[in-house]
Amino acid sequence: MDKTKILYVEDEPFLGRIVKESLESRDYEVYMVSDGKDALAVFTQHQPHICVLDIMLPGKDGYAIAQDIRQINPVIPIIFVTAKTQTEDLLKGFEAGGNDYIRKPFSMEELIVRVNNLLHLAQSKKNNGSSDSIVLGLYTFFPKRYELRHDEQVKKLSHRESTLLQLLVENQNATVLRKDILMKLWGDDSFFNSRNLDVYITKLRDYLREDSAIQIITIKGIGYHFTVG
Repeated sequence: MDKTKILYVEDEPFLGRIVKESLESRDYEVYMVSDGKDALAVFTQHQPHICVLDIMLPGKDGYAIAQDIRQINPVIPIIFVTAKTQTEDLLKGFEAGGNDYIRKPFSMEELIVRVNNLLHLAQSKKNNGSSDSIVLGLYTFFPKRYELRHDEQVKKLSHRESTLLQLLVENQNATVLRKDILMKLWGDDSFFNSRNLDVYITKLRDYLREDSAIQIITIKGIGYHFTVG
């Protein structure tokens, strides 16, 4: 089986070496670049599956690299690594073509979860295309109609219930970070919305209870893992 290839652009030698070696120890193939001006050539040569870009770089910053990459490949997942925390900086990253961001300092576990989530999401979109229905064990999910069907029974879902279920389905067999769900559904990760998320997860478990092979597993302090069978 071919390894997942990662373009990793980072100008801090110590951090770069640690991250590269950690990813390689988990069987990723990593192409590390320390100067922004060299990133596009390495991307073109090796055709990675995902890019992890620092923002503050010599030669060319991460925003510009992402824009260059998007001209070649509009759909490849891009994660920004940043020490910046201002909302406008994050928005600039998304506008440049980023799919996700991770703040320094970060744990390798968090980086790997984010990498795997984006890869699974990209694969899910490729597999599902524009399908109107998704089979989940004994159920059929119609995200565009906000419906969950089992035998002759039709459960009408709210917009947030449907969005949450679709997010879990798109990341099947991967862990979805709790914070990412909160930002997707509510736009912030406040305590109040966090409690709301607990309620929605409980509701979805109840809706899917007829099929014991479907599980929404809580990864305490991290997020949720959705499995079917």
